[in-house]
Amino acid sequence: MIQKAEICPQIHNIQMDKIKTPNDSLTIMTNIVLPSETNYLDNMFGGELLSRMDKACSIAARRHAETHRVVTASVNQVSFQHPIPVGSIVKIEAKVTRAFRSSMEIIADTWWEEPTTGEILKTNEGIYTFVAVDESGKPIEVPEIKPISELEQQRFDAALRRRQLSLVLSKRMKPEDATELKALFESGS
Repeated sequence: MIQKAEICPQIHNIQMDKIKTPNDSLTIMTNIVLPSETNYLDNMFGGELLSRMDKACSIAARRHAETHRVVTASVNQVSFQHPIPVGSIVKIEAKVTRAFRSSMEIIADTWWEEPTTGEILKTNEGIYTFVAVDESGKPIEVPEIKPISELEQQRFDAALRRRQLSLVLSKRMKPEDATELKALFESGS
């Protein structure tokens, strides 16, 4: 029988039999938008928001991988749906949605709270990929993840399709091998 470490020997086998839920990685960061963090329209800089989301996702990845060493591999998608005005309270919720061998997909949802009315609005969503590494920078294996809620299951399933699309586009996977991605298009026929 072939062991996982034999298939990809550069990945250290640390936590093969551990299974976690997305809530094990839940990270909630709450901050206020200061004037120095805004553009000429008095809305939060996009780069400032990306930095905050990256930090929240980093903490979620560390919690899931149980290591201090995780690195941002990619920012796959960020949608800026609503501007966030100066003085607003911003809450970012980040969770690991799916774990692969050494990489983790994390979705960060951003919420805006108007401090005087208490109105809460989802303003942004970002999809990040992090990789867990050892002290020499080599990828290490991370625990599997088991979704609990319906939303977690939807995000878990979509993460595999996004990964397959990325692998196909980078020519690291043949299109005919992207079974989950193909099934998405075939189900619409």
